[in-house]
Amino acid sequence: MNYAGSQHVRQLASDTYAGICPESLQAIAEANHGHVSPYGDDPWTARATKLLQELFETDCAVCFVGTGTAANSLALAATCQPYHAVLCHADAHIQTDECGAPEYAGRGLKLVPIAGEHGKLTPASIQEAAARRRDVHSSKPHVASISQATEVGTVYTTAEIRAIADAAHDLRLKLHVDGARFANAVAALDAPPKSLSWQAGVDVLCFGGTKNGMAGGDAILFFDQPLAEDFAYRQKQAGHLAAKMRFVAAQWAAMLESGAWLRNAKHANAMARLLEQQLRTLDGIRVLHPVEANAVFVQFPPDVSDALHARGWHYYSIADGDRLMCSWDTEEEDIFAFMRDLHAVSRP
Repeated sequence: MNYAGSQHVRQLASDTYAGICPESLQAIAEANHGHVSPYGDDPWTARATKLLQELFETDCAVCFVGTGTAANSLALAATCQPYHAVLCHADAHIQTDECGAPEYAGRGLKLVPIAGEHGKLTPASIQEAAARRRDVHSSKPHVASISQATEVGTVYTTAEIRAIADAAHDLRLKLHVDGARFANAVAALDAPPKSLSWQAGVDVLCFGGTKNGMAGGDAILFFDQPLAEDFAYRQKQAGHLAAKMRFVAAQWAAMLESGAWLRNAKHANAMARLLEQQLRTLDGIRVLHPVEANAVFVQFPPDVSDALHARGWHYYSIADGDRLMCSWDTEEEDIFAFMRDLHAVSRP
């Protein structure tokens, strides 16, 4: 069903529905003057790289690619050999929503899905999965991958990441983080980015900007710098060495310099908490997971869901629930408009 023409200006389906935030849009316009060197050899890319290193307080290798799928896939491919396996949650984006891109980019690497409460892996679940079939007849575990925030909107604490990293490293595994909503996790925990990444043992982080107000262009941060060796060749071969990289990098520079990267995430999280509060006032509506970032997972009766869709609301059924996602531009009135319709269709 096509909801593009619904009466609602803003939806709760995904934070990718939202447009480009003002800081990002202005940065693109400002970079659109004169001629500069292509393929990342420009002042914007240099500045964005330096700003990310300053934000994370470390000298990491930084690479920019067009999409989150490319970031995850190329980062894992750079970390793995074709005979390696990546341990991930059963609902992880790399497992359910990337059309085999990690396996394609990794020339045969295997994803091993693991169940876990509220979208999370644990040290025990990683140890158990890694212990299965450690011989040449099975792919060799080499990476543990977690999503931050998770696919159900929960957030790994610093202590949880450290425990997972310790377990992974004890098994000689690298730790990859799909940080499509990493900004939302930082905002939720009010923690410095370094404490949720390299200080906690993360080897490579895919830092998302697309879901946080940028037009596109996610960053890969290699804290284990040898993993980035020859990455530029992999990036070019995959078609993600943008000729006009300055338009990606300029957005990152503006988002970081203005603080919009964190401000946008805090706002989206706050709207999700408001939505959760409103939903809990209704009988028969169950919130399925802790609301810690910018997603609220509920379970609507089928007839209620059908009626909401008929009124022009669009949202996805993911991980055995109905996902309502708030964005950088979600407004309180959007929440109240949704609740008015939900009240109307929920009446006996």
